[in-house]
Amino acid sequence: MKKYVFKVLLLIFIVVMSLSEINAQTFNRAVKTSENFEPAIPHPNQDKEVSKKLKDLEKITGKKPNIVWIVVDDMGYGDPGCYGGGAAIGAATPNMDKIAAEGLKLTSCYSQQTCTPTRAAILTGRLPVRSGLTRPILSGDKITANPWEDEISLPKLLGNAGYNTLLTGKWHVGEVEGMRPHDIGFDEFYGYYSAPKEISQGVDSHRYPDLTMNEDYMNTFNEIKTNTHLIHGFKNGDTEEVSEVKSLDDMGRVDQVLADFTIAKIKELATSDKPFFLEHAFLKVHADNQDNPDYRGLSKAKYQYKNAVAEVDMHIGNIMKALDDAGVLENTFVYITSDNGPQMDAWPDGGYTPFRGAKGTTFEGGVRIPGIAYWKGMISPDRESDDVFDLMDLFGTSLRLAGVSTDKLPNDKFYDFIDQTSFLLLDDGKSNRESVYFWWGNKLMAVRMREYKQHIKVIKPQAPHMWIDYATIQDVGLAPWTFNLYIDPKEEMPVGHRRTSWVATLGAQLKAHAATFKKYPPKNIGL
Repeated sequence: MKKYVFKVLLLIFIVVMSLSEINAQTFNRAVKTSENFEPAIPHPNQDKEVSKKLKDLEKITGKKPNIVWIVVDDMGYGDPGCYGGGAAIGAATPNMDKIAAEGLKLTSCYSQQTCTPTRAAILTGRLPVRSGLTRPILSGDKITANPWEDEISLPKLLGNAGYNTLLTGKWHVGEVEGMRPHDIGFDEFYGYYSAPKEISQGVDSHRYPDLTMNEDYMNTFNEIKTNTHLIHGFKNGDTEEVSEVKSLDDMGRVDQVLADFTIAKIKELATSDKPFFLEHAFLKVHADNQDNPDYRGLSKAKYQYKNAVAEVDMHIGNIMKALDDAGVLENTFVYITSDNGPQMDAWPDGGYTPFRGAKGTTFEGGVRIPGIAYWKGMISPDRESDDVFDLMDLFGTSLRLAGVSTDKLPNDKFYDFIDQTSFLLLDDGKSNRESVYFWWGNKLMAVRMREYKQHIKVIKPQAPHMWIDYATIQDVGLAPWTFNLYIDPKEEMPVGHRRTSWVATLGAQLKAHAATFKKYPPKNIGL
């Protein structure tokens, strides 16, 4: 009898697993066209239409479009007014709100869970676990290999295609020779290698008295600290230290200096017969935020974080005006976003998200961020979409806009980006991405498909707001935590087997994704 029962249970298990595979294949609309590329949802008519739209514009302009990324550091999903924040939470964002109203607002745009991984992902088109850039490189870190040595970066590809390439602002993906922006493909870099906190802590006796008031500690710190200079670097290797942050007022003025440089470069680049790729990466609103002494109390809230949000919005408006004044708005794709969710550990020097979690987690609060696409005359006003978009898709979209074939990419690496040009540019465009995968370091954490998200590992804080410094990674237990984000965007109550048919399907998707690492193993650079 026991033997019979066992056979019946085994048969049921086999049937259930077979059905889950069928469900996965049916539910998953993505199609694999190349072994080393993330499968995409095919939209052949949409793709054909956007190709014609781009060709028609190029006939008028005579060159490929400019590409401008504006990346705010640690800005929460709920900080801009167009995402529910703005004046309602003490820091109006009229410029971001206007741009969103005149373009496409994405409500399911995803980043990596912290700074360095996102910045690496958007420039390589690959998940950070593949490149090895799984977390920020901090003072005192000793990496064992240069991750950029065998990566083909987006600025390198665009430069080879005839683009001028420039990064202004924060880098945070390595500062030793061989890892600097002007070493990995950018023609020019004007900015800082590290995050604000790493630059200002040596002169901030209010936040770090144990460091700044201890001569022995300061001597040791000065031997290992990150470079605190404004750097001007060029592809030929020339690198100048322009100025050094020596006070909190210096730190407060950093983003004004960077915005002024970008605006001046736009005027210059617009006169060239070559298109340009410009990434403007703000240092604000990453902690520790210091007031710009020329704009103290800029926000209604008066808190330093809120003042930083208001200042960033002001600079975004001035950068957009510079593009307009230079006469290039009609041939410039602009994307405004954040590199991850708000850093709540620094509260109240941190942003707002309506979702569970924060920077450092793979809950929505850590990885769901604003995403605004704007292109005068090419993206219609008043568009909004909840289709999924991963910031890595900027890599594929930029290649498409520049006319660079993916054949330029090596076959021995797996690429996770999706070309989303047709989704972004067409009035009725649909996302070409089926799944977004979430990692923390080398741990696979979760997947989102359509409105469903499944966690197999989660990060739990041990105190309010403490999502990094006082949190733990844990397995989910008996069953994966499966949420329907349309009815539970805060990820508070798993629907599990009670109210969804897709638990096994999402699990099968995670397994298929994990399987790509067997042939294309991740890099380990010592982080």
